Amino acid sequence: MRGARGGCWALAALLLAASVLSAARLVPGGSPERGAQAASPRDLDKKRPAELKMDQALLLIHNELLGTNLTVYWKSEWCYQCLFQVLVSVSPRGGPGGPGMAAVSVSTQHGSILQLNDTLAEKEICRLQYKFGEFGNYSLLVKHVHNGVHEVACDLVVNENPVDSDLPVSVAFLIGLALIIALSLLRLLFSLDDFNNWISKAINSQETDHLINSELGSPSRADPLGGDIQPATWHPSTPPPRLRCVDTFRGLSLILMVFVNYGGGKYWYFKHASWNGLTVADLVFPWFVFIMGSSIFLSMTSILQRGCSKFRLLGKIAWRSFLLICIGIIIVNPNYCLGPLSWDKVRIPGVLQRLGVTYFVVAVLELLFAKPVPENCALERSCFSLGDVTSSWPQWLLILMLESIWLGLTFFLPVPGCPPGGIGDLGEHPNCTGGAAGYIDRLLLGDDHLHQRPSCTVLYHTEVAYDPEGILGTINSIVMAFLGVQAGKILLYYKDQTKAILIRFTAWGCILGLISVALTKGSENEGFIPVNKNLWSISYVTTLGSFAFFILLVLYPVVDVRGLWTGAPFFYPGMNSILVYVGHEVFENYFPFQWKLEDNQSHKEHLTQNIVATAVWVLIAYILYRKKIFWKI
Repeated sequence: MRGARGGCWALAALLLAASVLSAARLVPGGSPERGAQAASPRDLDKKRPAELKMDQALLLIHNELLGTNLTVYWKSEWCYQCLFQVLVSVSPRGGPGGPGMAAVSVSTQHGSILQLNDTLAEKEICRLQYKFGEFGNYSLLVKHVHNGVHEVACDLVVNENPVDSDLPVSVAFLIGLALIIALSLLRLLFSLDDFNNWISKAINSQETDHLINSELGSPSRADPLGGDIQPATWHPSTPPPRLRCVDTFRGLSLILMVFVNYGGGKYWYFKHASWNGLTVADLVFPWFVFIMGSSIFLSMTSILQRGCSKFRLLGKIAWRSFLLICIGIIIVNPNYCLGPLSWDKVRIPGVLQRLGVTYFVVAVLELLFAKPVPENCALERSCFSLGDVTSSWPQWLLILMLESIWLGLTFFLPVPGCPPGGIGDLGEHPNCTGGAAGYIDRLLLGDDHLHQRPSCTVLYHTEVAYDPEGILGTINSIVMAFLGVQAGKILLYYKDQTKAILIRFTAWGCILGLISVALTKGSENEGFIPVNKNLWSISYVTTLGSFAFFILLVLYPVVDVRGLWTGAPFFYPGMNSILVYVGHEVFENYFPFQWKLEDNQSHKEHLTQNIVATAVWVLIAYILYRKKIFWKI
């Protein structure tokens, strides 16, 4: 019952954090827009920070240069090798076009680069780089400076300070952290016999104690999970113990995925990166694929040891993969947003579709080359020479062949080298997005069957359909799942040797991390192969694989070895992952997962709604767990 209590307390913490967030009101905001919007000088007095949208600030540009028309250009610091975009034109002071002043809204998500040119001479006057704050009010003064030479100065002045748009996230984090610490201390106190005896005497509950002991049995510290605890060792003739760290990791990835899919408070770092680089939203899918790989090996080992034939197991694998693909195409399809499902416009790739293909390839690969797990690895000499790796050499050979195909197609397929397209690459390839990956998808699937608004659309102004779950990237999804298989093999091959497991997790995490550093040269855009979620680049896989091994390095001793944490509340959705994923997609627009906000331009209100919606799914998963209802396909 301790795990159940932990889950309830964790849910209460989430809901309390959400309610505290809704107690204080921030200045209204709105969704970011492409580039910026200009306002005419006569509307200047009407444009106030309260009317700005989220992730925007007001910039007043004052042209005090006599007889010089200004053209102001803008681009984001995060837009790699992008062309400047025209922001606004400002007439000279006292000229026929007005008072020499213009107002524009500028993005506050990332740093901005402004370039001011003399319109007629097409000559750059000045350039400045600045990170505007949300709902801030700024003035850019362009004027002559007479200090011995004739120069032009561009001075940025803060008229009204911006709001702290990250305050809701900070408050939610601190509240959650405080509740976790408080609940951990309470749990520690209640585990002490002296404290329990003192409480019993204080409330004089002898009759209640008698009722509990007679009806339910006296609670025992030897059974901390209410009967769910598995034996530390197992015999090959019996199913292997269920590792709670695996379900906990799966649930952690899933709940974070639900949160970011619901909007993540409309913060940019809870959205996918426009092209290269990583945000929080880019972490969850690879982790889910990784832990799926671990589960494939653990469950397959259990089924084969119970005497199931390989042919029958192959049928189950094929059926499960088919169901995942069908659910992804028919039920969970973003093109429903465009109206009733049309087969002419249905999106063929997707998250569940990629999971289905990845699951089939990795599971069949393991089934074909399955070997029995040594009963006691400590007695096997091969264990000291990385038997968990050497025993899988046929699988590794095929995985390396697949990766060679990805590298060959990505770098040598004769298509325009244009990722991400749009205004990137200095505008050389405006109508091409995704290089070989995009070309293959458009050739084999067609533009209408791909994602119509990829994450690169907003920042790079791309207009070509591109799917981040496309065909070529599935190869590296298979590689990611096989890294998870390797983690599962470590857990079983060295099941009685905690130190050996932790050493191998550390080694894998460090090796994959070093590979990532070598591929990226430690930079976001300048490496051989940058980290890129849209392409599922190999550096993206090695980076997230490194993170995954380090997370297991923490979870395994804490959850399974020492029992310091039951994995709640993440353990419960991890046990019902398909139901939670499909459910959160299908019921996204229904109450209590979404309701009409009083201020749709407030990060705080969106964050509150998204936290509550995510917590409700955790609660649903907890109830289903208690009722022993699990949706397996």
